[in-house]
Amino acid sequence: MTETPAKTGSSDTKTADTFAWLLGVAFCLGYVVLVAAVAPLLAPVAFKPDMGFLDYVWKLPDPTALSHATAWGGYLLHQVTIWALIYRAQSQGLSYGRVLHPVNVMALAANGVFILLHLAQTHATYDGLAQDTPIWASQGSVIIMLVMILIMENQRRGMFFGKSANIPEEAGRVLRKYHGYVFSWALIFTFWYHPMESTYGHLAGTFYTTIVMLQGSLMFTRMHVNRWWTMSLEVLVLFHGTSVALMSAKGAWAQFFFGFAAMFIVTQMHGLGLKRWQRWAFVGAYGAGVGVTYLFRGVGLFAEIIRVPAVEYMLVYLFALAIWLGLLAADRLIAKPAPAAG
Repeated sequence: MTETPAKTGSSDTKTADTFAWLLGVAFCLGYVVLVAAVAPLLAPVAFKPDMGFLDYVWKLPDPTALSHATAWGGYLLHQVTIWALIYRAQSQGLSYGRVLHPVNVMALAANGVFILLHLAQTHATYDGLAQDTPIWASQGSVIIMLVMILIMENQRRGMFFGKSANIPEEAGRVLRKYHGYVFSWALIFTFWYHPMESTYGHLAGTFYTTIVMLQGSLMFTRMHVNRWWTMSLEVLVLFHGTSVALMSAKGAWAQFFFGFAAMFIVTQMHGLGLKRWQRWAFVGAYGAGVGVTYLFRGVGLFAEIIRVPAVEYMLVYLFALAIWLGLLAADRLIAKPAPAAG
């Protein structure tokens, strides 16, 4: 994407977006520290026994109307506010630049307020959206976001070792235009799904959702499309998924660690302009890590590392096909002549 001067901006500083990004990252880190620091003040909750893989433990055993209302009310206000700001930004026809637009300042402030509000809500009534929605809804929303990124970036960095996948370019074009609405839903829903607990998995997830909210708040700035920054956001899910798996007794941490790391080797690192020896160094480190890990875990478990990439690449083609068919149907509907009068 060619850099163009910003149409409007709230600052003449050439690096205003970078400064806002640094402050945002510091806020996200500080927020995680705050969540952990005030966790001992949470009122004890007698959680129900863990019922297995599809169960989510951290919710009230006896929810109240107030706990439902505060969780859903906070989520809906947060969601509608950010959607409105995205619409405003797109309606203004802004260009990508290094300055902050007024809408960026509003988005940063709104996300900051609602992020702090959720912490207060957790301490007041505890429950999140998990009380009313299944755990796969939260997990699935993040997967949808990651798959959409693969489609959007297909033409720039390729899908498989730098080679583009044979999927309709129209799918990527549509997602690049409207992805903000879907991404904000995926993140804000996931953020309000969980109470602000202080387990390693919760803290990793909280940092991930807030840091990607920061990315969305910087829409129409050069920082929003910085390839190293955007790639880092994709890779961060590796640490989140692995930390959650380590909390579980099922021992599936390697599936997530090496599965998401495989996505970096096959797709993500090829958009960074790395030298050939650097790419081979990553491949070698990945191969060595897999070899040592499964020497101890057992070769019979080796196939687990392909599950994450297999699901994501399969969904890439399904999503691209669904979008293409939807566009085709819309074009035919628009082109259909009106019935003759009389």
